[in-house]
Amino acid sequence: MSTHKIPALWLALMAGLTSLSTLAAEQMTVYKSQYCGCCEQWVKHMQESGFELKVVDTEQLAPLKQQHGVTPQLASCHTALVGGYVVEGHVPAADVQRMLEQKPAIRGLAVPGMPQSAPGMDIPGQPYQVLAIDEAGQTALWASYPG
Repeated sequence: MSTHKIPALWLALMAGLTSLSTLAAEQMTVYKSQYCGCCEQWVKHMQESGFELKVVDTEQLAPLKQQHGVTPQLASCHTALVGGYVVEGHVPAADVQRMLEQKPAIRGLAVPGMPQSAPGMDIPGQPYQVLAIDEAGQTALWASYPG
């Protein structure tokens, strides 16, 4: 191996470690009902995926959803905020990580309703989609899961 490749390889490795540590350091605040078991399971999914979470139990989710552009059609049982984005519902950790890495010009991601196959629900069989919400409130497909 030539000596010119070692610094380049080292820089590439360090850049990868830096981006991973940036994601790990990103704190997510999750707003949920204290009575919702599937929200607790989604919180565990996110923690197991390396997210540092602050959990706020509240029964006043509607004003928070409205403030962050989550319409009733996009709503689910919990709302999270991370890196300037809103994450509505049972969005897989990998999709949140990809959003934080790519930093798209969107408001956030949503999994409307409570699909049984989504993280935190964990009952296989129901296909579901993750939607990107733009600043105008329009949605586009971010990811699709077979269930």
